[in-house]
Amino acid sequence: MKTRYFLSLLMLVAVLPLAAQISAKWGNVDTRYPLNSADAANGASVNSAVAWKGERVNFQLVVACRGGQENGCTVAYRFSELKNGKSIIPATNIVGGFVQPVITDKFTGCGKHAVDAYGENLVADRITDTNPTLMEGGSMRGLWLTVQVPQDVKPGTYKGYVELACEGKTTKHSYTVKVINRTLPAPADWKFHLDFWQNPYAVARVHNVEPWSKEHFDVLRPYMLKLASAGQKAITATLIDRPWDGQTYDPFGSMVTWIKKADGTWMYDFTIFDRWVEFMMECGISKEITCFSMIPWKLSFRYYDQATHSHKYISCAPGDEAYAKFWGGMLSAFSAHLKEKGWFGKTFISMDERSLQQMQAAIKVIKEYAPGLKISMAGNYHPEIEADIYDYCLDIFAYGAYTPELLAKRRAAGKVSTYYTCCSAEYPNLFTFTAPSDAEFIALEALAKDLDGYLRWAYNSWTADPEKDSRFTAWPAGDTYVVYPFSISSIRWERLVQGIQQFEKFKILLAEAERKGDSAKVKALKKLLKRVDIERISTDSEKIVNGFREALNKM
Repeated sequence: MKTRYFLSLLMLVAVLPLAAQISAKWGNVDTRYPLNSADAANGASVNSAVAWKGERVNFQLVVACRGGQENGCTVAYRFSELKNGKSIIPATNIVGGFVQPVITDKFTGCGKHAVDAYGENLVADRITDTNPTLMEGGSMRGLWLTVQVPQDVKPGTYKGYVELACEGKTTKHSYTVKVINRTLPAPADWKFHLDFWQNPYAVARVHNVEPWSKEHFDVLRPYMLKLASAGQKAITATLIDRPWDGQTYDPFGSMVTWIKKADGTWMYDFTIFDRWVEFMMECGISKEITCFSMIPWKLSFRYYDQATHSHKYISCAPGDEAYAKFWGGMLSAFSAHLKEKGWFGKTFISMDERSLQQMQAAIKVIKEYAPGLKISMAGNYHPEIEADIYDYCLDIFAYGAYTPELLAKRRAAGKVSTYYTCCSAEYPNLFTFTAPSDAEFIALEALAKDLDGYLRWAYNSWTADPEKDSRFTAWPAGDTYVVYPFSISSIRWERLVQGIQQFEKFKILLAEAERKGDSAKVKALKKLLKRVDIERISTDSEKIVNGFREALNKM
């Protein structure tokens, strides 16, 4: 079927009355190629990679359309299988597409501003699957491909090609993947603690479906399978309406319905919460259920009042008697429900960037009404409550508080210690204008600092028109999402996954060397970590991540 489809594309482009001409050469995955030039790509030309069995590796072929502006080029592509004798990596294991531009701006830090306050630039980021693709005359595009090496494939050098077709003419561009005799576990078994907060409400808006309908879950599935394929560990759940007020274009609703009955007692409907958690577990994400938030940004809580048949709000703060009473009843009911579902041990009451006093007051309520329920927090370091936080994620500017002794103590207790970046940090980050290598560096930084992983607040909190404009009104462009509508990937996402894989490979090699008593290899691996220098990231991130990966593959 695929062969017949590609031949039909050849016939289609053959009859188009174009005077276009295309050229192509291998580029590299560190470059977001400019869109308005048909000149040959400068910089490194990379058409080979080394991979473990089970690893994903990336390439980028740079395609230029030399036709006139009025003509353009209609380009079709096909990925061949990769062969090593009789052993193959099927073409179905190779995905990708032309990298299309989105509007971006520049680093501005945090704070409200007009969407266009910091300019408008185009940047290559969105890896589409449109095939064939129309390119304007005089333009250039990167054609991204990601090769998923099977876990059971035979080691050796695999050769394949990308075939391009334009105006009935085809060209083939060869590349190789050298598979070494090492195996990367399936993503569900990766140690890296990845926590990207999901926004199902944004998916409902973009796909124009009723929240929590069958259609909603159907369109959600590809996004969450993509997230699971990166080793995601946590399910983002909301216990209240608008836990972060209205900071995103699509505000988060509550997955729990709070009902004050006519007699003044309370009841709680967990139906949506249950459906969401069960769905996410079906997608392969099941280690944690992080529930937001007992301390929202706006201390006002919505509930349904049966006596008046209307929604009302109660305003109260941690430390207030009304707050303890309001949350106490819910926590008691929630704990009983979680135990009945078998989820109590993996559920967390989660807060972010809250003060010490607020946290202490909330923790007191949790301990009184839901003893044993775990707590997670993303924010600054508060030594006074560290022992109470099972999953503690520190801002990149605060993670120096993780001393080797503290990390060892937390790890021995089975606790999770990670870091996060947001609008406050220019490097490393995941903005649309960020250098692709920075995304890979993020995972290496967790490795170098002996942390368990990384948290990012926004997997898919899209802007009004995310496929065209990644700018938002409060943060640098791209801060709110790393994947695009219709589960379209990005350069940032693919490079982040590549970094996570290096984290896993390092951990495997180090554990093996320690188990065998190979002190020379242990020493070499620890020396390699010293290359991961965050002080050099603004200028040397490409050199750092590529050098680290190459050295690791030789071990």
